[in-house]
Amino acid sequence: MQKYASKLLPVKFPGCESYEFRSDEYWACAARQVTTNLHHQVGTCKMGPDSDPDAVVDPQLRVRGIEGLRVVDASIMPVIPAGHTNAIVFMIGEKAADMIKETWRNCA
Repeated sequence: MQKYASKLLPVKFPGCESYEFRSDEYWACAARQVTTNLHHQVGTCKMGPDSDPDAVVDPQLRVRGIEGLRVVDASIMPVIPAGHTNAIVFMIGEKAADMIKETWRNCA
């Protein structure tokens, strides 16, 4: 970028105006401001306790009011994470597989 005489635009991120531009504290603040979920939407089938009227699935990922149906994807996350959802969804799938196997073991 030196070939083009590029320079950092000295406009501070909103919310970070109180920090010295280019300081470690400034970059830490800026990083908190620009984190994103990359539009990997979550939360449409929120997981939560029985006391939460907005929760669609219970902690075992079972859909409330529908026997034999579980939701196993990013939609169960009650809060949108700041980072990418890929690893989280893998974990949800692995945990769901363990819970389903345990349910079937108890039925036998």
